[in-house]
Amino acid sequence: MSRTTLSIVISEAEREVLNAWSRSRKLPWRQVQRAKIVLLAVSGLPNKDIALQLKISRPTVQLWRGRFLDLRLKGLEKDAPRPGRKPRLALAKINAVVAATLNSTPIDATHWSVRSMARAQQLSPATIHRIWRRYDLKPHLVHTFKVSRDKALRQKLEDVVGLYLNPPDKALVLCIDEKTQIQALDRTQPGLPLKRGRCGTMTHDYKRNGTINLFAALNLLDGKVIGSCTPRHRHQELIRFLAQIDRETPAGLDLHLITDNYGTRNHPRTKAWLKRHPRFHLHFTPTSCSWLNLVERWLLELTRKRIRRGSYANVPALVASILGYIGNYNQNPHIFTWTASADQILRKIAKSKEALETVH
Repeated sequence: MSRTTLSIVISEAEREVLNAWSRSRKLPWRQVQRAKIVLLAVSGLPNKDIALQLKISRPTVQLWRGRFLDLRLKGLEKDAPRPGRKPRLALAKINAVVAATLNSTPIDATHWSVRSMARAQQLSPATIHRIWRRYDLKPHLVHTFKVSRDKALRQKLEDVVGLYLNPPDKALVLCIDEKTQIQALDRTQPGLPLKRGRCGTMTHDYKRNGTINLFAALNLLDGKVIGSCTPRHRHQELIRFLAQIDRETPAGLDLHLITDNYGTRNHPRTKAWLKRHPRFHLHFTPTSCSWLNLVERWLLELTRKRIRRGSYANVPALVASILGYIGNYNQNPHIFTWTASADQILRKIAKSKEALETVH
């Protein structure tokens, strides 16, 4: 007895699924047809009668009847895998491209491009592109990094992250930093406005009309920012900014300030001012770890949304723009939330050091 004459027995659950598939208007037609083939086979019809009723060939009926017997419902959802076209490029040649990408550089450049690799390997640029995409190789990109060499890395990291994840009671945590030498740049010619089918334009060159420095303190509780623009960023300006923070925060709360290791923090006059204001507590980030200070994230937003594409005829115009941005931002502030633990960060740093030592 051949397989085509074997009877098909289905469960009630399978019958419900097959009936739903056979009546569906959303499934692919081939899946609907396969469900009908199996239902007719269950009713006892032979292959030739099923083929005649559904207006298909007998081999097609035999194929899907057999697929259902072997794989049940899953066998009807997708076509069987096909061998496909044999690859035109030998595996050894692909491996050679990958090895050359990883272990060598061209004579006249620091990294390979699609066209330079195509010339070196005597292949088409499209082929090189496909190989790089398959193996996730991106020689045109490079990421910058800096591993901290601070001897007190663990201690400072645990201190700062501890404030983020478990802030003290009856206290505020503020991240402070300076954005120095913000240039009041004015374009040499007026640009064209944005319109349909064309982006806005601005000249590539500019006129420098002076610089300003911004002191910013990000309140982690409500996301608001205290800001002050100054012509310089010495310890005198820092003390005045700390006094501003003192005035603009509730008097009954301790203030824990997360900051970097810039020299003004350790100036004798700064230390004397802090001693006279005992509710201020400084917490220093490790060296080369500016990413650990959340106010850097806010400063990035300021640069992207207000400064980078701005045009300012003078410094007062730049100051007004920055302070206006801070005022608007504080009307609807965004609360930045830190999620990584100190142990997670330390493990990642250890893994990076291990990788660097392996390479060198």
